[in-house]
Amino acid sequence: MVAHDATLLSAYAFCEKMAREHYENFPVASVLLPKRMRPHIAAIYAFARTADDIADEPGRQPAERLALLEQLDHQVDAAARGLASGGPIFLALGDTIGRCSLPVELLHDLLSAFRQDVTVHRYATWADVDDYCRRSANPVGRLVLRVAGVHDAGADRASDEVCTALQLANFWQDLGRDWRNGRLYVPFEEVDRHGASIESLDRGSWSREWTATLRACVDRTRRLFDRGRPVADAVRGRLRWELRATWLGGVRILEKIEALGYDTLRQRPKLGARDAALIAPRLLLWR
Repeated sequence: MVAHDATLLSAYAFCEKMAREHYENFPVASVLLPKRMRPHIAAIYAFARTADDIADEPGRQPAERLALLEQLDHQVDAAARGLASGGPIFLALGDTIGRCSLPVELLHDLLSAFRQDVTVHRYATWADVDDYCRRSANPVGRLVLRVAGVHDAGADRASDEVCTALQLANFWQDLGRDWRNGRLYVPFEEVDRHGASIESLDRGSWSREWTATLRACVDRTRRLFDRGRPVADAVRGRLRWELRATWLGGVRILEKIEALGYDTLRQRPKLGARDAALIAPRLLLWR
């Protein structure tokens, strides 16, 4: 970063503040991240947060959401060409794209997933869900690797597995919240396989069939975590600890869903201080 460019420094500071205020399951401004990476990760996060708010926050009609997301597509391209418009987020993002050689198509993939959030609220097959995760989650991991200077096909594949697993874990964690907002990410092929009833969700009733359905979803997600575990050893330094902690946190969410009997319609598991106490030794004993 050019030290004398006060405008650019201010743009990055804006993104970092936004990241700190809206921390989620995303390696944003974490103390485990190398300091040199934090501004760039924050710029990516601020961009994604902005798009997510357009897609999800109340007060807009679908057509308006889609138009605004399309505008972000154009702003990404402009930022990549050094013609940033749209305020500090795109100024910082454009600099990050250039400095870290970010593939712009990954940012466009994220935007395509946000557009899908506006128009698609049910999924028929696992292939449909996987395709959504390929665009909504996997680009995040690959962007983090690029910011870290990692360009390795094996690391990319492992990252994709973990990012999809994290996205799915969030879906199962938020099943009740999503259902009340009109969304269901459990594919109908899995629902039908176990004979679960959509109507029971409307009644707020959890059944043995839904337990079997969510158990299958969690088992599938755990296998993805297992296959993606090597990504935490594909990087060096503090980022390695960040990725290990992220992996362990995702797996812990699955454990908490299981402990609830898979009933996340009426209860939402979340990580707290006790979970951090369980994760810490696992982090130190990572093999």
